[in-house]
Amino acid sequence: MNRKIITLPFIFLILFYVGFHSHVFLLEKTGIRLPFNLKKMYLFHAVFSSVLCLNFVLFSKVDKVFQQISFIYLASIILKILLFCTIFYKPIFEGENITNLQAVSLLIPLLLFLPTEAFFVIKILNTNSTKTIKQKNGE
Repeated sequence: MNRKIITLPFIFLILFYVGFHSHVFLLEKTGIRLPFNLKKMYLFHAVFSSVLCLNFVLFSKVDKVFQQISFIYLASIILKILLFCTIFYKPIFEGENITNLQAVSLLIPLLLFLPTEAFFVIKILNTNSTKTIKQKNGE
């Protein structure tokens, strides 16, 4: 558990750094200008995913919470979308019209962090459900 508390934020930090700088490099190569702050979007996804996974590591140790953890994850995805829309409402919805390439740039951070987040949540669930089964069997 202690190792996970250190490695999960580190992995999301690396994903933030590599994803953001690769994205900026490609945007500069193609000459696309974005009407929103891409760094803040990557930072939002990195911090939210990191905090979510850390909470799942901690909450997975509580039996009552562990039984409902998959529903909590679904609610957290909805919360993430709502927070994202609330925080970035002005630059995305009230700003100038967004082209298709700019819209794709808006979705890339989500498509980068969401599967990574889901992978770690599934790993946490599988690890703890295996431990629970072994405890019930007396191993």
